[in-house]
Amino acid sequence: MIRATEIRRNLDWFTVILFGLLLLAGWITIYSASYNPEATSIFSMTEEYGKQFMWIGVCSVLGILVLNVEGNFYNQFAWVIYSGTLLLLALVLIFGVEINGAQAWFKIGNFSIQPSEFSKMGTSLLLAHFISQSKVEFKRFETRLKAIAIIAAPALLILLQPDVGTLLVFMAFVLVMYREGLSGNILIVGLGALVLGVISIMLAFSEIEYPFIGSYSGIYILHLLIVVAIGLLILAVKLFVLPRYRKRSTILVIVWGIVSLGFISSVDFVMQSDSVLKPHHKDRIQIMLGLIEDPQGKGYNMDKSKMAIGSGGWTGKGYLNGPLTKYNYVPEQSTDFIFTVVGEEWGFVGSVTVLILFVALITRILFIAERQRSRFTRVYGYCVATIIFMHLTINVGMVMGLAPVIGIPLPFFSYGGSSLMGFTLLIFILLRLDSERMAVFR
Repeated sequence: MIRATEIRRNLDWFTVILFGLLLLAGWITIYSASYNPEATSIFSMTEEYGKQFMWIGVCSVLGILVLNVEGNFYNQFAWVIYSGTLLLLALVLIFGVEINGAQAWFKIGNFSIQPSEFSKMGTSLLLAHFISQSKVEFKRFETRLKAIAIIAAPALLILLQPDVGTLLVFMAFVLVMYREGLSGNILIVGLGALVLGVISIMLAFSEIEYPFIGSYSGIYILHLLIVVAIGLLILAVKLFVLPRYRKRSTILVIVWGIVSLGFISSVDFVMQSDSVLKPHHKDRIQIMLGLIEDPQGKGYNMDKSKMAIGSGGWTGKGYLNGPLTKYNYVPEQSTDFIFTVVGEEWGFVGSVTVLILFVALITRILFIAERQRSRFTRVYGYCVATIIFMHLTINVGMVMGLAPVIGIPLPFFSYGGSSLMGFTLLIFILLRLDSERMAVFR
């Protein structure tokens, strides 16, 4: 057993300081976003900033408890922790309450707990445990299938809630597998699917007039273009590729074309039906892509958030002096749209400073991951870094109009105990594992 003095000596205090700075910046931002001059105290439990301060205290104790658990525990009991988070995700579908269109919360008195925030930790631990096995190689199809199954199980339960924002975060685990040997072709395919998906959505909601045949959805034109492209590629293969590769290349082109047609049809189905995405989710995607403009209706949130960030200028309006923040013009400004408060009150300089703190934290976590002799800790470190990266990218992109409004918290800033505890667990488990880096688990 490693003594507490050794843990304190080996603890990565730079990461702890960055964590504390982000917690402090997040709390004072929540205080501004929900400021009530009539409140009796800044610690009042009737106000969001009072409750958030309580959650910060809870997370401080939680972090200390995590640091006092043997690091090998997280490796040996990864399956148990993962199974527990899956059970909570299943139970919330039965006993949970619906908030903002998703049945993703357990209601306990005046507080709500969101199990999906803890499922990221469980998935990270089990994925790290699985990949750290000595015979695991991502060149084998069986290995990739098992890794995808570990990620897909909680993702499917989250889809049933439905919580699209958290679901997207699970894409981060693909980057982890890429670090551990997954072919880069997967990333290329993913990027191609993203581009093809955006084009499909834009054409699916556009009506095009054709001579003699009338008006049809643009999605059919995309299908036709792919069929033509497949024909041209097959012809090019037969004419220019070496004879011994003609058959193989032709088969690959045909398979890729069939997959593309299937993917386009699935995108069209998702966007046209209400069985996967809610109507307001589809509206937000169309607003982001500029397919519809409704600043006082469907696009109200995005319009006001961009207005608030833009009005901050270089140095901002000053703390507690942002008019859009002060009079609650931006919906959900203490949760999903908390970054608008930073932009309006702290301006460009303050916003960049916050982003630098996040980049510094992610970079430090990657540095910690790379210095490990334990593959388990390295994989887990990459899981933590990519999860924070996905949250940061999607949330900031959302409030700036670069991503659809899907409801995803900004780590350490957005009001809520579940998110804060989830990120605290992720980071402090890594710190405990790192403090024992000289003892290789596997």
